[in-house]
Amino acid sequence: MQSKRHYTAIAKEQGIAPQNMQHFMSNSPWSSETVYQQVQSELKATRELINGGVLLLDESANEKAGNNSAGAAKQYNGRMGKVETSQVGVFLCYANLQVAQGFWTWINGKLYLPKCWFIQDEAHEKIRNKLEIPGDLTFKTKIELAWEMIEEAHKNGLPFEIIAFDSLYGRSEWLRGKIRSIGHTYMAEVPANTKVYLEKPEFRIIESQGKRSKKPCVQNTESLRIDKLHEKLEWEVLTIRTTERGELQDPFGIRRVWTVEKGEVVPHWLVVRQESTNRFSYALCNGHADVLKQQLAWWKCQRYFIERANQDAKSELGWDELQAQKYRSFEHHLALVVLASWYVALTKFQWAQDHPRDPQLFEKLGTDALPALSMANIRELLRAVMPLKKLTPLQATELVIERLEGRARSRKSRVKNHDVKIF
Repeated sequence: MQSKRHYTAIAKEQGIAPQNMQHFMSNSPWSSETVYQQVQSELKATRELINGGVLLLDESANEKAGNNSAGAAKQYNGRMGKVETSQVGVFLCYANLQVAQGFWTWINGKLYLPKCWFIQDEAHEKIRNKLEIPGDLTFKTKIELAWEMIEEAHKNGLPFEIIAFDSLYGRSEWLRGKIRSIGHTYMAEVPANTKVYLEKPEFRIIESQGKRSKKPCVQNTESLRIDKLHEKLEWEVLTIRTTERGELQDPFGIRRVWTVEKGEVVPHWLVVRQESTNRFSYALCNGHADVLKQQLAWWKCQRYFIERANQDAKSELGWDELQAQKYRSFEHHLALVVLASWYVALTKFQWAQDHPRDPQLFEKLGTDALPALSMANIRELLRAVMPLKKLTPLQATELVIERLEGRARSRKSRVKNHDVKIF
């Protein structure tokens, strides 16, 4: 299907009673977590994906017409670039560019419920009960939801070499500390006003005036904003990867720095990228001291692939066409999108394994890179082998009558709810 990929339309295309589809998605107690566990288990068992993988963290928002869907509230919608009534999910993506034609897929996700959904009064309790939001659910920030997914991937033994995320998550010293505590490396985008030390800071203990308490104080160096350090960085133009538009090649400024987080001195690599638009982006990486600059620049550019995963989910998998309201509907819809994303990624990977590129094609087409199979390509192949049902004239007539009756009932309901007189 290319549009209207909501429950009722899907059910009708497949000859299923719409109420059965609604029950399966909104009421049936199957576990979305089991789907994520299965996807990660299959990923872990794919031998070619053991090395070179990265975890990518991001969020994505879908606009909502009102506040009657679980998690819907006035909040920032990155897709629209403004604060609007939206439903926001936090997602974990796996990407691996070391396999032929690349590999990226969603592997987990969680619905973010803003604080307003936990107000303890009769009105909010009523809407929570209506949407079947679990009573034991408590407010968690996007950063806490992100950590839960990272921790789950770690416990599942998922193979990856780094975790990358944008500045919303990267500026959290708490999240960076949690990742260090389980022995993993991160590439954390940070704001331009982040302060670092160019020399390893030393502490001395000072007594607070009028108090007996003592606190550590850095004594031998001053912290500096990272956007003021361009002249103190070692700049080099590095080629990252081949793209369909040529080579991804940008200047990178890299230097060893230190941060102080909760009284602990933490060594980092500061990685600054000057993009083609002359925009600078900044990241902190806790990689070991002898990691190569080329590797740091490579890691810095990996977040592009969760943007690809998000785009694929919305444009090809129907992620943004969810029309149900219940909390469980969101969970189930997300689980099936993750499953579809994994299926497509695995199909692209197997296609590349089974159909290696003919070396003569490069010479024939005059290029040093050939495009990968896209999600849209796979959907076209599926349409060929799984053709959508064609309606007879009688079936089409019955469908039109059914939809006209449905619209009439909807209008009657809206008029009744808004107490509008019909003249």
